[in-house]
Amino acid sequence: MKPFSLFISDLHLDESRPEVTQAFIVFLRDVAVHAERLFILGDLFEYWAGDDDIDNIAYQPIIQAMASLHEHGCQLYVMHGNRDFLMGQRLMQRCQAQLLDDPTVMELYGQAVLLTHGDAMCTDDVSYQQFRQQVRQAEWQTAFLAQPLLKRKQQIDALRKKSEQAKQDKTSMMMDVNPQALQALFQAHAIPPLLIHGHTHRPHVHTHEVEGKRCTRVVLGDWYEQGSYLRLDADGYQAIGLTW
Repeated sequence: MKPFSLFISDLHLDESRPEVTQAFIVFLRDVAVHAERLFILGDLFEYWAGDDDIDNIAYQPIIQAMASLHEHGCQLYVMHGNRDFLMGQRLMQRCQAQLLDDPTVMELYGQAVLLTHGDAMCTDDVSYQQFRQQVRQAEWQTAFLAQPLLKRKQQIDALRKKSEQAKQDKTSMMMDVNPQALQALFQAHAIPPLLIHGHTHRPHVHTHEVEGKRCTRVVLGDWYEQGSYLRLDADGYQAIGLTW
């Protein structure tokens, strides 16, 4: 079998959807265990209130399954999403994972691959970008994490409800990738031939031309109705669906 890497995003694992958590654990055990690398490109969790919640019994099967990949030689990489940007090094150590910067360029099977969660490219959603800039600041995170865990969870729950209400007033185009932001991202990273991201929940393969160079953009699917993952090896990529 040729060496290969796998990519997933937007699982939004939550106690209210145990079937998705189980599907993820099965995916790790039966599929990811055979890969060289597994990349989780954001929103692994529906929310993450801080690494002091790491001993929550609901997270233990997930963390144990992720950590087991290391024993089989699969390197695990995790990127922050817009829902779980408070994941820290304590969680990464427990999962035997490496936290990736967003964006990151990796050299995989002879080509440069640009990886990002994707939310930073949705610049037409001005209110979200303002929120994103605020909560990614170290000062804001330090102050937020200094609050009791229960209070943080209550605030996150309120923000989630507010976000769902706000979505009703936003157009589909507003919540998708902005073409100018996309081009700027390509240019900022030497125009790699392949970009992989999630966030928009609109799985598709797009082709773009940037400064005369042909680039491919693969958008990963979410794990709400059914799961999916992207497999990449020296021969190219393949999107594979999962059902449960």
